[in-house]
Amino acid sequence: MSHRRTVLAAAGLALASPGVRRWLWARLLGLPPARYGVRASRDIAVPMPDGARLMTDHYAPSAPGAFPTILIRTPYGKWTEAGLFGLVWGAFSRLLAARGYHVVIQLTRGRYTSGGTFDPLADEAADGMATLEWLKAQPWFNGSLGTWGASYLGYVQWAIAADAQPLLKAMVPIVTGAQLGSLTHPDGAFGLDTLLAWTAITELQGGDTRRSPSWRESIAGPDAAQRLVEQAFQHLPLAEADQRALGRTVTFYQDWLQHTDLRGPYWQQRDHTAHVADVAAPAHFISGWYDLIQRELLADYEALRRAGRAPYLTIGPWAHTSPQLVLASLREGLRWFDWHMKGAAPPARRPVRLFFIGANVWREFGSWPPPARTTAWFLQGEAGLAPTQPGIAAPDHYRYDPADPTPALGGARLVGPLGGPRDQRPIEARPDILCYTSAPLDRDLDIAGPVRLVLFVRSSLEHTDFLGRLCDVHPDGRSINLCDGLLRLTPGAGERQPDGSLRIEIGLWNIAARFRRGHCIRLHVASGAHPRWSRNLGYGDPLADATRARAADQTVYHDAAHPSALLLPTIA
Repeated sequence: MSHRRTVLAAAGLALASPGVRRWLWARLLGLPPARYGVRASRDIAVPMPDGARLMTDHYAPSAPGAFPTILIRTPYGKWTEAGLFGLVWGAFSRLLAARGYHVVIQLTRGRYTSGGTFDPLADEAADGMATLEWLKAQPWFNGSLGTWGASYLGYVQWAIAADAQPLLKAMVPIVTGAQLGSLTHPDGAFGLDTLLAWTAITELQGGDTRRSPSWRESIAGPDAAQRLVEQAFQHLPLAEADQRALGRTVTFYQDWLQHTDLRGPYWQQRDHTAHVADVAAPAHFISGWYDLIQRELLADYEALRRAGRAPYLTIGPWAHTSPQLVLASLREGLRWFDWHMKGAAPPARRPVRLFFIGANVWREFGSWPPPARTTAWFLQGEAGLAPTQPGIAAPDHYRYDPADPTPALGGARLVGPLGGPRDQRPIEARPDILCYTSAPLDRDLDIAGPVRLVLFVRSSLEHTDFLGRLCDVHPDGRSINLCDGLLRLTPGAGERQPDGSLRIEIGLWNIAARFRRGHCIRLHVASGAHPRWSRNLGYGDPLADATRARAADQTVYHDAAHPSALLLPTIA
């Protein structure tokens, strides 16, 4: 479903009569019809300790009785702000209220009509706990709290989760993490595509002007913001990219550029990972194989597992803003709350449910990652890839030029149409990408878990990047990206070999996929995927102000003394 169709569908759900709306939701989510009418109280000014007032809507079942409460805090607008996000959250709030929940949906600090200044991630713990104190004083609050939300709406859940106990009974973090510094500075680079697009989206809708989007802007949505920032992707220095894209300097974008140390006070104040293991409330994590916050979400899942908790995990074939992800999250969230807050029967599934790309089937497991055997596929001469040790082979070479950076095509991108699975043949024709391809497989091969790449390399520069990408090559020639990852090298990085080459290891994120019989496994080796990772200019100059650039001459070895290999988590 396209972004435009999603907006129109959400509008239809929001504006339909209550009876039609309940029927539509039941059809979309595969749920039985709701039980209650809904009454709404809008634009309640919830006070914060510093005097700021955060605008809040309350949806309630129009029936007597005690009901649990779901808290949703968002910077993206609620019902009264129109727009796609407001329509979705408003429609979901009504869905929950019609099934016997109080729903409190609040605009975060500095967004639209909420008071204060928007400093992303900084105030969510204090504001969230102040909102919880307000909730506790409401006569309809029965002491049972759940939280739900995706991306920023998921981060705000972690900001209060440890301190919200014992009131917190269930949570549903979706495409999110308890810390997002690693999203800002992924793998030592800068997430230029994600952060500049997100800056444009938040500034154009509900930012300094507190302006609500028009219907035309709502239908155009993130796609319009992406078009706006594309002109700035090639601009240097990065500190001027916000001015180039939006015509003004954005304070929080500048802060992100300057604060590159994730262990420093700026990011530590915004990092809630130390308290994830303290959260006893049942959590259902929902993500996508092409989501840009996948690694952070899985780290939080694994922290709960190590603490002896029993979280659930669902990962589908989705990118960050996929409409199918929204529907799945609504459906799974409602079932999770019914189970843990209303005593309904648990879902008929195992704790981990994964979609296998290529097989187009869901499989269930007891935990993540599933039991797997690591299979090494070695880079070979003549651009080959095989599960046998390489022999004598000359190394391969390419030049990476930041003046013409290797582009990203698909993958984990913020704006849906740019991300996800894409045919990679247009960029495989470039001279700055090496492709290693297996022979056609004689049987199906299933993989699930983290994918790693070991390379033996040499570069003409001490400051450079190496990237790996796993692709599924179809019999008709299509080369579809599955997962990828980048490593930014600085002086002293890697394991120096006797001949002066470096042994490096790159995490290619995570995937569950089936390579079908007759398909080929393909590995890309390159030195960039611009603008998903900011290009490496080759000098190691400060990120914000760097302008000088030089090309890197790269060498990749694949012989008996340098067994470069793709490591796949193979399962039965």
